[in-house]
Amino acid sequence: MSHIYRLSIAHINDTHSNFEPSPVQFSLTAQQHTYTLEGHSGGYARLGYQIEQARQQAAAELTPFLFLHGGDSFQGTLYFREFQGAANAHLLNLLKPDAMVLGNHEIDAGNSPVQAFLNRIDFPVLAGNMDLSAEDRHKTGRLYGHPMLYDFDDSTRTAKVLIKPFHDTQMAIIGITLDQMHLIARPDPDTHFVNAIDTTRKTVQKLKQQGINHIIVLSHLGLDQDQELAASVDGISLIVGGHSHTLQGSMSNIGLSDIPYAETINSTPILHAGKYAETLGLAQINFDSNGKVTELIGNNYFMLDDNIQVSTKDGQPADSAIAADLIEQLFTHPSIKGAQHDDAIHQVIHSQYRPSLDALENQILAHIPRNFVHTRLPSKQLPHGSEIAPWVSRSMYKAAKYIEPNIDFALHNAGGVRQSLNKGQLSLADVVGRILPFELPLTLYQIMGKHIIEALESSINSATNNGIVGTGAGSFPYPYGLRYFYDGKRIKGQRITQIDIYKQDQWQTLESNKLYIGVSSAYTAAGKEGYDALLHAHWQQPMSNQTLPEAFIDFVSQHGHLITGQLFANVHYISHRD
Repeated sequence: MSHIYRLSIAHINDTHSNFEPSPVQFSLTAQQHTYTLEGHSGGYARLGYQIEQARQQAAAELTPFLFLHGGDSFQGTLYFREFQGAANAHLLNLLKPDAMVLGNHEIDAGNSPVQAFLNRIDFPVLAGNMDLSAEDRHKTGRLYGHPMLYDFDDSTRTAKVLIKPFHDTQMAIIGITLDQMHLIARPDPDTHFVNAIDTTRKTVQKLKQQGINHIIVLSHLGLDQDQELAASVDGISLIVGGHSHTLQGSMSNIGLSDIPYAETINSTPILHAGKYAETLGLAQINFDSNGKVTELIGNNYFMLDDNIQVSTKDGQPADSAIAADLIEQLFTHPSIKGAQHDDAIHQVIHSQYRPSLDALENQILAHIPRNFVHTRLPSKQLPHGSEIAPWVSRSMYKAAKYIEPNIDFALHNAGGVRQSLNKGQLSLADVVGRILPFELPLTLYQIMGKHIIEALESSINSATNNGIVGTGAGSFPYPYGLRYFYDGKRIKGQRITQIDIYKQDQWQTLESNKLYIGVSSAYTAAGKEGYDALLHAHWQQPMSNQTLPEAFIDFVSQHGHLITGQLFANVHYISHRD
């Protein structure tokens, strides 16, 4: 009889400094009517409780246990804005991960913040395709040779690997991150990222030659690229991923995704756990002696308190009896756990870090009359995509118009907006902590119409992996003053079928050889994430002392009463997958 190699695993990804519980929303049906249920889930204290429960259960069953983070701990909330990664390191140490993979947002501001993070943590960061061989050995913020970083081994052309004892053998964990990092983040110029698939393949082959068959890839590639990795490289036991904010699990009956947990490709299960520390992935896995998964039982779990608000489709409070039934129904769902928390972690958050944020919470900018949902890509429910990103673009346009009266359009990427805009009082903390946490300067530029068309198609192709290996759905474009029609089924280069510009109170056809003036974040204007056509601008001019969140804060403070409905339907999208 062959030996069974059992593993208990907990995993999170894309937590983005959400140390406290995050707002979450579900949809349930009663008496042929759909209701919205809003509550708060997750946060580090609740994560800490559930992870420790899983760790203790595994110990009682004499089962090896791993807790893995799929990258992007940085950015996202006021906690990062105020403490610049120090709180992230402290609180992650309290959660005791076995390893974390480097995410793109860890290196948004170059190598120095990564070094500061590595100096504070008690666990390794894996980045097996991060090539530091050319890094300046004498510079401030050097990462080369750091003992907490498992990077690319230039001598063997393979990843440095974390080895763990595993029953009567060993288990290897390989960290692989985006090889398009220069397109999506801002690593130092002497830092390079080599091909993710090639590095993984060579590393797996090397491990197999050493007799190590149980191999986990801890990835920050996104689900699409994880699927490609699994299909392309034989011998990976398991992929634990992040980057795409994918919530796996059968949750359609609570109004969420219906994506299989542990989708298996080429005998390799792939695990993702959503975003923002809202959910925790937990799985029990059996492997055979060759490292192949023979059984996997697991799911993603919300950690939900019982303060649930139930409302009708038009935003009115639901009948109390119906609300009680729906709340009871929600808590019977297999993806819902309770709000038990780790007291020590809770105390650290609220005594050491929370007081600095309270003043910002008390600065109210406006009252928002309804929820504005943010989604990166258009969907059947939201055919024109995000409801809030166009308003962000409008705020950029308004800010630019004070400097350049002849401004024609604003263009912003979906990933620059992080969360939905919720009904009720909007505080300064909501904007700079949740919705627009990146302190990105704005840039004016003059560009020919044909390059606007190229930028739109390229960024959509990148967001949807339409014929290219993209950098994630965050590149999807949301303009103001422009409207475009994209048909993903057409051949590359002809997918923007119509594009108009709003001038003199009407839509006019954009002319490919005419010059227009636009505004974007400095990140997008730098050609990141498929926007490289913007580098063909005749000129670019930074807007001094004007950042993206500041533009939105100014707009909401002066014109918050305008945010009552949807702007022009300026995104018309046909997917190549429909």
